[in-house]
Amino acid sequence: MRILIVEDDERIAKPLAEDLRHQHYVVDLAADGLQGWEYAISAEYDVILLDLMLPKMDGITLCKRLRDTQLNALILMLTARDTTQDKVMGLDAGADDYLVKPFELEEVSARIRALSRRSRQTQQPILIYGDLQLDPSSHKVTYAGKVLLLTPKEYMILKCFLRNPEQVFTRSALLDKLWEFDKSSQSDTIKTHITNLRRKLKEAGSKEDLITTVYGVGYRLSNK
Repeated sequence: MRILIVEDDERIAKPLAEDLRHQHYVVDLAADGLQGWEYAISAEYDVILLDLMLPKMDGITLCKRLRDTQLNALILMLTARDTTQDKVMGLDAGADDYLVKPFELEEVSARIRALSRRSRQTQQPILIYGDLQLDPSSHKVTYAGKVLLLTPKEYMILKCFLRNPEQVFTRSALLDKLWEFDKSSQSDTIKTHITNLRRKLKEAGSKEDLITTVYGVGYRLSNK
């Protein structure tokens, strides 16, 4: 899962980002509303933690703009203003939930899990490609019934392929989708994860590479 935190208070943003990364989420940080907008339209986020009071563009305006673009990310509004009017404004702007500061990190994680469970009602429960199956609700991946033990990055790469089985992904496209903006990553990192995925699929019983290299372009699922 990829999460965007739009929060200008580093005392809140940094510990929150660190805690979520420990839970194997990919986390990006934006320090103002304009940067949050640029991040949100440049990558595919599952959840956006959005402060209400932000420089350059306030949280309500940003939330409305994101919803106007048909963005599917779940939005959890964060604010120190605990009034009914503020809550109504946030929810009417398109937020999915509302959390008042100060909050415990455990509560943020619980809200994210609750929002994710709610969103799965409209998502395809299991991604299937031949003998390969990925269950987004449990993060369980199997090949011919055998469970694959994947790292978080391997899991996200495979889910990206399964959700777009006809698409060829360049290394840079995978980096943009799955890695944080504020961390430097090399394209060789993708190559290593693809190699490990192929090995684990073969160990599970795959007779051929399910991930094909399109030379000079990138990677895609092989034709069944």
